[in-house]
Amino acid sequence: MIQKYTYGTPFETDAIVTSIPASEGTPAYGTISTENGFSFTYDMDDNDVVYGLGESNRGINKRGYVYESNCSDQPNHTEDKISLYGAHNFLVISGKQTFGLFVDYPGKLKFDIGYTLSSQIKITCEDADLYLYVIEGETPYDIVKQFRKIIGRSYIPPKFAFGFGQSRWGYTTADDFRKAADGYRKNNIPIDMVYMDIDYMEDYKDFTVNQENFPDFEAYVNEMKEKGIHLVPIIDAGVKVEAGYDVYEEGVEKNYFCKREDGSDFVSAVWPGWTHFPDVLNADARAWFGQKYERLISKGIDGFWNDMNEPAMFCTPEGVAELKEYIKDNFMDKEEAPGFTLGDKVNALANNPEDYKRFYHNVNGQKIRHDKVHNLFGYNMTRAAGEAFEKIAPGKRFLMFSRSSYVGMHRYGGIWMGDNKSWWSHILLNLKMLPSLNMCGFLYTGADLGGFGADTTRDLVLRWLALGVFTPLMRNHSALGTREQEAYQFENIEDFRHVIGVRYRLVPYLYSEYMKAALNDDMMFRPLAFDYTDDAFATQVEDQLLLGNEIMIAPVYTQNAKGRYVYLPEEMMFVKFLPDGTISQEILEKGHHYVEVALNEVPLFIRKGKAIPVADVAQTVKDIDPATIRMIGYEGAEYDRYDDDGVSTL
Repeated sequence: MIQKYTYGTPFETDAIVTSIPASEGTPAYGTISTENGFSFTYDMDDNDVVYGLGESNRGINKRGYVYESNCSDQPNHTEDKISLYGAHNFLVISGKQTFGLFVDYPGKLKFDIGYTLSSQIKITCEDADLYLYVIEGETPYDIVKQFRKIIGRSYIPPKFAFGFGQSRWGYTTADDFRKAADGYRKNNIPIDMVYMDIDYMEDYKDFTVNQENFPDFEAYVNEMKEKGIHLVPIIDAGVKVEAGYDVYEEGVEKNYFCKREDGSDFVSAVWPGWTHFPDVLNADARAWFGQKYERLISKGIDGFWNDMNEPAMFCTPEGVAELKEYIKDNFMDKEEAPGFTLGDKVNALANNPEDYKRFYHNVNGQKIRHDKVHNLFGYNMTRAAGEAFEKIAPGKRFLMFSRSSYVGMHRYGGIWMGDNKSWWSHILLNLKMLPSLNMCGFLYTGADLGGFGADTTRDLVLRWLALGVFTPLMRNHSALGTREQEAYQFENIEDFRHVIGVRYRLVPYLYSEYMKAALNDDMMFRPLAFDYTDDAFATQVEDQLLLGNEIMIAPVYTQNAKGRYVYLPEEMMFVKFLPDGTISQEILEKGHHYVEVALNEVPLFIRKGKAIPVADVAQTVKDIDPATIRMIGYEGAEYDRYDDDGVSTL
């Protein structure tokens, strides 16, 4: 059962697509106060578990820390970070009382989940203008399914998007992208996509291509497609301020950019220098910006990734002027040093909260200050693209994922988990985000395998790939200035060929389970406790996940480990894809086990009485031969495999 409570005058986020009548009175759970903003307080039982919050830090069980829904350009995902790129205000409390909450509020929202008081949840925000949805159900899984029904069907990508992709910030020329593609093809390592980061553009201008580096971009796109490679360019939120740049000039002429309070176009520095932000909360501006994707689609592009759309800001003219004044007052002609580090003041220019209060959106003729609806920008930038795709190429699926998001964006694209690091701890963080994101509708997701920032190592890449084999978005991505981490850069390339090859062997299963989850408003990745509801130990397991209805995954995520301990809540078949192409299968009894997993092996566990389809390795998704599919798992088990043309919308 779902009940909807209205407080004040909520902003319509379009997160919910089902019409739910408002309930009278107060929720059956917790205490509500609207005296100073909004607060929801609930006293937890000692054994209560809290799930959800989508793309957020720390564990699957969110209890014991504080989190903020405040879409943030935050590349350092250390344990003390309370905000990341997404704002996903859905959680489930499981225990003495089991219920779900969705707080439909587009501004900054704080979740104190046993942080200030270990027994208390307190949800607070500045304005008491929101919808609160309270969902009752028998189990957390039941509650999630109800929530998924009211937020709409998850985005469905083209089938090629289930292949492996290579990306690096720093690929600039046609030869750079060609070299990456050829490095995989020459070494017979499967690959379907090469991603184009910001350097493919002309001066970082959206919807442009550097003509010097790509004199005939359409021909180049076709050249890569002949090799089985889809090029996937990035699109950033900021539009460069430059006379003669038609996107800029059109946006100014039609008033499609976000405004300062005085009505002038808001200015912020991002990669191109000074930029304007398209007002994607304005329906007309959103349609205008979305239509611009056609410029690259007309050249043969069929996939994009949206970035910098929190929106990220390096600085504003106002912030720079304030810094100059501060330096003048505190440094110039002063004999004594001030009591602060100048570097801190300079760093504070980026993503300054005061700058988010300096610009406005035009929503149905009403001027809305950005910080009040901050978490909707990335969502609506991706929505702009998704809505445009339906008009540009009706009936065709496009690859689309974003950095920033809010519940509702899951209908238009997936997300990647942002600028992580080449740290072992981030393999585990990658794993823990998967079920939380699925709960909020985000099925097409994955992390930068091998790590984006910092220098990676061969063993870290292999272990992370062995998790990435299972994530719908499987992409190796690294930052400018870091160690090159394409699979062919390391010794014993055959190990990488094998691990990535396992992904292609599993595509018939992974695609099928993804589509079942999308079409049935279900989860693809689940905590063990969602299925094994009477198993107290399963609730404590945070480094293993159920994937679909047939398998459990348990990646190795520690340096120099020869294997790992696993907990089996029932008898399962331990499967390893071995480097010689064979598959080992061993039945293990319910309980605790230590399993050995070499660097060049991919493990999974098949649940009792189940089986999964496995194909032969192919170099691209479209080359997977259905005639080679065979079943592995328990003898006599059947599997209902979903398949389609992988291109047509559903």
